[in-house]
Amino acid sequence: MLMKKIIRNITLFLAVFAFSAFNTSKFDTIEIGNVKFPKVENKAFKPGERLEYRLHYGFIDAGIAELTVEKLNKKINGRDIYHMVGKGRSKGTFDWFFKVRDRYETYVDAEGLFPWMFVRRVDEGGYKFSQDYVFYQHKQKVKTQDNKEFEVPLGVQDMLSAFYYARNMDFSKAKEGDVFTITTFVDDEVWPLKIKYAGKDIVKVNGKKYKALKFHPVIQTGRIFKDEDDLNVWISDDNNKVPLLAEAKILVGSIKMELEDYDGLASPLPRVK
Repeated sequence: MLMKKIIRNITLFLAVFAFSAFNTSKFDTIEIGNVKFPKVENKAFKPGERLEYRLHYGFIDAGIAELTVEKLNKKINGRDIYHMVGKGRSKGTFDWFFKVRDRYETYVDAEGLFPWMFVRRVDEGGYKFSQDYVFYQHKQKVKTQDNKEFEVPLGVQDMLSAFYYARNMDFSKAKEGDVFTITTFVDDEVWPLKIKYAGKDIVKVNGKKYKALKFHPVIQTGRIFKDEDDLNVWISDDNNKVPLLAEAKILVGSIKMELEDYDGLASPLPRVK
């Protein structure tokens, strides 16, 4: 259960790291029925993008995660859709005692970058469960696989769609120490998260240096993390806003997740020679 909570904290943080600009970004609007949604000018990603991450638990090479984007041939509610898939699996020695085979899918409005459907299949250490959400964004409701309905804020994100929506945020006016509240729908509840901008940085990943922006969330301390700054993530300081590195100091060791490989980026990453 401890490992599950650690993985969830890191996954959610990666998913929503850039929501801190939500209240300050200005978008055109699109109208569905009588409801107006933000129309996002997407410069961060394109169909064909693939991001691969390596997860380390202490000195153990513990797992790998992959995120992909494609343009769906079919429409949902008459709208063009991106289909994003996130897959995570344990490997090597770690796979022997804590086997992970996770799959996340989100079906996102191509103009507004908000979700219409979310699918989650979890298999972690023998613990298995499924989640299927249908987002009725124009009604501000979510229906679950067991037909429960929840009221949600307009344009609410799921834990994977938020990752892509967030990458289009503008951080040019963010100030170090700014803290913002984030709204997502996770595990059958509207979950407000808080995140802090920690400034510009240079980060080294797999022997290469990149211009980066650093963030960390305001987290609950004591059970998993000792201090509020024990979970950090660095994203590329460019239009891509790709997470390059995430590090977590926990009460029973440390976890690091770093960008291992990528294809199909919208623009080159900001390398530093």
